[in-house]
Amino acid sequence: MEVTASARRRTGLRDADGMAVASLVMGLIGLLVMNLILGPAAIVLASLALSRSTARRFPALAGLGLGLCDLVVYGTLVATDDSVSWTFSG
Repeated sequence: MEVTASARRRTGLRDADGMAVASLVMGLIGLLVMNLILGPAAIVLASLALSRSTARRFPALAGLGLGLCDLVVYGTLVATDDSVSWTFSG
């Protein structure tokens, strides 16, 4: 059974759309927890989704922006706390 080019194209678009939504979700969650892990993951997924011409450009761009914000938040928290990790206790 041979897979046609159009079937591969549909699967590729569906994968890219999923990556766009996943980058948005990871970027949002990364603002609260695990910014150092979820931020770069959101950036990579958003970049892949955009390079594969996703139909969901807004979630991909939002995920890219939120991933960058995750890294900025992490850098700010590390700079103000003078440590590699941050806590909620004062």
